[in-house]
Amino acid sequence: MSKDFPQMAKELTEAIGVLRKGATEPMQAFSGLARASTAKGALDTKTKELIATAIAIAVRCDGCIAFHVKAARRQGATREEMLETIAMAVYMGGGPSMVYGAETLQAFDQFETAGVAD
Repeated sequence: MSKDFPQMAKELTEAIGVLRKGATEPMQAFSGLARASTAKGALDTKTKELIATAIAIAVRCDGCIAFHVKAARRQGATREEMLETIAMAVYMGGGPSMVYGAETLQAFDQFETAGVAD
């Protein structure tokens, strides 16, 4: 297991920037959906990012893990909260989620080591 999640997030941000320029309206609509969905409501933004992380594990999306772990850290998620999130994803998704859960913890630790919180 040797994925560089901070680098993955950086490269995906650049690639998505190119996509945004080529498909402006759909990408603006998606950004609006993301802002509305992650805004504080009955659930705070950190909790929503932890939920998104669990879903990323369940659907086995490396890039989604990178983005949502980074966002969860930015919202103040702790390693213990991430471990509980991963445990729930494993419980709901079985063995494949366990593999992606291990990679998600690796992502959390890499972002922490890199000092990335934004």
